Amino acid sequence: MTIKGIDVSSFQSAKYHTDGFAFVFIKITEGTTYTNPKWAAQRKTARDAGLVTGFYHFARPGSFEAQADFFLSKIKLADGDILALDWEDHGVPNSFKDNWIKHVQHRTPGHRTVLYCNRDFWLHRDSTSFAGDGLWIAQYNGKPGRPDIQHPWMFHQYTDRPVDTNIGNFKDKVALRAWSAHRQLASFD
Repeated sequence: MTIKGIDVSSFQSAKYHTDGFAFVFIKITEGTTYTNPKWAAQRKTARDAGLVTGFYHFARPGSFEAQADFFLSKIKLADGDILALDWEDHGVPNSFKDNWIKHVQHRTPGHRTVLYCNRDFWLHRDSTSFAGDGLWIAQYNGKPGRPDIQHPWMFHQYTDRPVDTNIGNFKDKVALRAWSAHRQLASFD
């Protein structure tokens, strides 16, 4: 009942192995100054392979709003694209995480927005349990699809060898595509 996917950044080639995968997350930005120079070609590889596509921003200390707007300024979204915040810098507070996700959800109605973090951040730094539309948890525990957390999760990154590999908590790619294409709109203060 799970599907596999990967995430890529500038460390990977523009053309990467897609066989056996249902989805890919592609790093677009970091802070307010870095843009992955390969992201557009990496998106083409994903789309050519028919993968559900997600994009992520690596958070750095600073303004959540400036970083969210910088991230969104780089991409033209297609229906079903998933957006993610990569929260793993110890200088980025919990409030940044919550506000970034809410800001992106408000600016991109109809798109799912998820939180990526490791198990330690989720259990010891998070204070709100807010993960937007879903939690993408990283824990290399040798148990794909069984992270050691109680909270419901959407994606589990279980290894980084040979590339960051994830399990999606979906029956199949059709179910993931249906989830990614439909987001309940909410109002944010």
